[in-house]
Amino acid sequence: MKMNPGRASSDLVSPAGPTDPEVSFISVLSADENRHLAILANYSLHYVGGVGGGHASADYFGAFADRIQELVKADRQDPAFVGILSNGTSGDINNIDFTQPSARQESYEQIHIVANDVAEAVDQALDSVDYKDWVDLDSAQKQISLGVRLPSEEEVAEAKEILAEAKDPNDLQGLRDIYAKETVDVSTYPKEVPLILQTLGIGDLGIAAIPCEVFVEIGLEIKERSPFQDTFTIELANGYNGYLPTPKHHELGGYETWRAKS
Repeated sequence: MKMNPGRASSDLVSPAGPTDPEVSFISVLSADENRHLAILANYSLHYVGGVGGGHASADYFGAFADRIQELVKADRQDPAFVGILSNGTSGDINNIDFTQPSARQESYEQIHIVANDVAEAVDQALDSVDYKDWVDLDSAQKQISLGVRLPSEEEVAEAKEILAEAKDPNDLQGLRDIYAKETVDVSTYPKEVPLILQTLGIGDLGIAAIPCEVFVEIGLEIKERSPFQDTFTIELANGYNGYLPTPKHHELGGYETWRAKS
């Protein structure tokens, strides 16, 4: 299995797993139901990228916030409308169709394509929303400890030998050198690290919050096993603890399962 294989390669067999096409959202209206106050949406897709050189960007999450306020005609109101797109379980999901060759795009072009699609899906669904003036609220949170996959003494020694041979330790090139440094860095980690899990209940909606880049299969299972009518998961919430692959993907050995600081 390979993350981000070559485009239109004859070696491609099939995707390594499913996707979650559902766009979930919470919409808040003013008490007189005349104004949109806020929309929190959720979609299971990795950031898109394709920004200008040296740019810092909110990616399609920021573009969604801008677009959704236009669609609901709330971009010039007071108090200001709040549009948010949260990251669903997308540790193994991106927007690239690897069966097709690359097409030239301008900076931010793909970001706006994805953001517009998600924002328009929310806007179209707003007509069928059943707003309520009261819902039960609930929450729960638990901190757990997870073991760290520490390298053996032999692995650390081998990694140090690789780094000693590197031309420039401050500018490592290639996976071999980079993951040698990751091995040395991780060797200093504690045996366990804390992780916060959180759930929110808003009426018949459940929200899970996990501080990892969660594989979509896990998000789909959470939806299936949830006691709520509707459920979504916000990943990278309350911290960052790296990728959260499934046991199956650990067996396949893809990039996201490799031992690293992330």
